[in-house]
Amino acid sequence: MSVHVPGDHFHVGQEALALEPLVAAVSGPAHGGVACFLGVVRAEGELAALDYEAYPAMATRQMAAIADELRQRFGPLAVACAHRVGRLEVGVVSLALAVGAPHRREAFAAAAAFVDRLKECVPIWKRDLSRDDRSEA
Repeated sequence: MSVHVPGDHFHVGQEALALEPLVAAVSGPAHGGVACFLGVVRAEGELAALDYEAYPAMATRQMAAIADELRQRFGPLAVACAHRVGRLEVGVVSLALAVGAPHRREAFAAAAAFVDRLKECVPIWKRDLSRDDRSEA
């Protein structure tokens, strides 16, 4: 079961993502380091877009559980993460993350670990759409 920590914020939806509200959520006098990450749909081969689907309620619960795991490893953290769903073109931000920690080393390490765990166990699925797939939509 996850514990609510002030600054923690998790969201999955179709809205465009902005990093600033996440940074504001995890910033505070106890956090000397705030690490940020943006995941962007990249051009690769014939890829034209990605189509993301999710189970939002379960995904946000799992994100909170990951944050709890990381607090066991890295100490006091605040984590704010938003993931976008739907059809996203190349260049669009699909994931925005901010992690606040007492020191930069823990903030960077926890941010990297969060993204790795998110990809392993959060119910968000992506499907590659080629240029041919995109033109049919």
